[in-house]
Amino acid sequence: MVDGTGIADPPDGLTGAEIGMWQAFRNGSVYDLSSGDPDVDDPHGGHAWGPDRSVRARIVAWLLLDGPPALSGRVASLKLKGVQIIDALDVSGGGVVPYVELKHCRFEKEILVPEARFTTLRLVDCSIPRLEAARVHTEGDLHLPRCRFHSGVRLTDAHIGTDLLLNQAVVYRDRRGKSIMADGMSVGQDLQAEMLETHGELSLRGAQIGVSLSLRGSRLSNAYGSRALNAPQLTVERSLYLTPAGVGNPLQTSGTTPARGTRVQRFECQGGVRLDDGRFGDAVDLDQARFHLENDQEVSLRRIQTPELRFLCERPQRGRIVLSGAKVVNLIDKAASWPGPGGLRVGGFTYENLIPSGPFPLSRRLEWLSAATPEYSPEPYEKLATVLRNSGEDADAREVLLAKQRRRRETLPPAAKIWGYIQDWTVAYGYRPGRAAVWMAVLWAASTLAFSHASHPAIKPGEAPHWSPALFSLDLILPVIDLGQDGYWQLRGGWQWAATVLILLGWILATTVAAGATRLLRRN
Repeated sequence: MVDGTGIADPPDGLTGAEIGMWQAFRNGSVYDLSSGDPDVDDPHGGHAWGPDRSVRARIVAWLLLDGPPALSGRVASLKLKGVQIIDALDVSGGGVVPYVELKHCRFEKEILVPEARFTTLRLVDCSIPRLEAARVHTEGDLHLPRCRFHSGVRLTDAHIGTDLLLNQAVVYRDRRGKSIMADGMSVGQDLQAEMLETHGELSLRGAQIGVSLSLRGSRLSNAYGSRALNAPQLTVERSLYLTPAGVGNPLQTSGTTPARGTRVQRFECQGGVRLDDGRFGDAVDLDQARFHLENDQEVSLRRIQTPELRFLCERPQRGRIVLSGAKVVNLIDKAASWPGPGGLRVGGFTYENLIPSGPFPLSRRLEWLSAATPEYSPEPYEKLATVLRNSGEDADAREVLLAKQRRRRETLPPAAKIWGYIQDWTVAYGYRPGRAAVWMAVLWAASTLAFSHASHPAIKPGEAPHWSPALFSLDLILPVIDLGQDGYWQLRGGWQWAATVLILLGWILATTVAAGATRLLRRN
């Protein structure tokens, strides 16, 4: 008998451990069955826990769904530590009012809470075969830190009122190859999954995170499928962090940058990543992230939208980085992060500002574009040139557009390719107009010197102007403009051919200059 009235006495048939749990529930106190030996008390270890540390799952469910009233002046709650729960814990569809906190507990079978409603549910450092929590609803937090799930977690369409914590959890795959299935889940504030370890696909398709999603220091792997992280149409109101976590005591996570000298654990992903069509309110941060991809796997950021992309990861050795259709305001990157030829796709990728982290010369930036366009496409070159021009780098913008013309030339038929080489050698497609003046000066000087030794009888004696080799040469070089020289003199033999060649060279120079000027005017 628990109190003098006989109300809420423990029912008959309970074990000693269950009676103690019943009484602790009414008292709102922690029911601790730990032995005091860390090795024995490790819920993930191999030491067996006997009947003195075991309670039946149906008694736990009874307390949660229809437990006795609290003692006077107390708040009923289920707080267990070092307890083994026998059989499957099933509160599917139920409404759980009491506060629930289980630490260092061991579950014999799965936890079944689909469509159940909780205020706050905390499972800390527990061994759990599987958590079935589709469409579960919590008004407050759902905490699962340091838990180990042997056959996956299902949180499909779950609604978490405030925070979801998965820090340092270890999750193995289920029969379908999924470690965590949380498609359509909504989290009111943060989803912290820092130093999480998964062995199967982490699926967050269509999930909505009210503040930030942190995977700092996590290690995701999926040896049984193409993707380790599958999160298309993910919405994060602030930032997605795939960055390092400081390893120490305490762990330096949850938004802090590890201090210099702190040992860090980087985010690592063994398998493909899909974030297509995601929306990120502040940033996507890939600082020091490592992606281990097979040849057919991708880090896919197709059509994502974010004010800032911090592409500061290690260069993947295989696979592809895909940014096709993505829209970014600030692209923060470094030259060593981008993959080589064939490993990058940027068709339709738009960005407004380039903020390199460390040296990133224009030659490397052009190599970046070349790697991103194994088949010629003008759009990435034009986008880069526009960004450089808007930041005041006009000379670099012209170099980018010149590189575009040279890439285009590779796709042309032989005759057009020859004409392209002529334009390149003479005036660099109009992007280096000073080169035309140099060619013109060289051609003028050489022809002036040559024609000073030429025989030049007048066509109509007495009507010809004074002979000037310099003006005569310039009249031949400049098409359209008439300086009153070439129509009065008669050249013979090789000099006639020399004049013809000079006229042709003049037209070529004039045509290339006009083409370049037209291109510049069109761009402006």
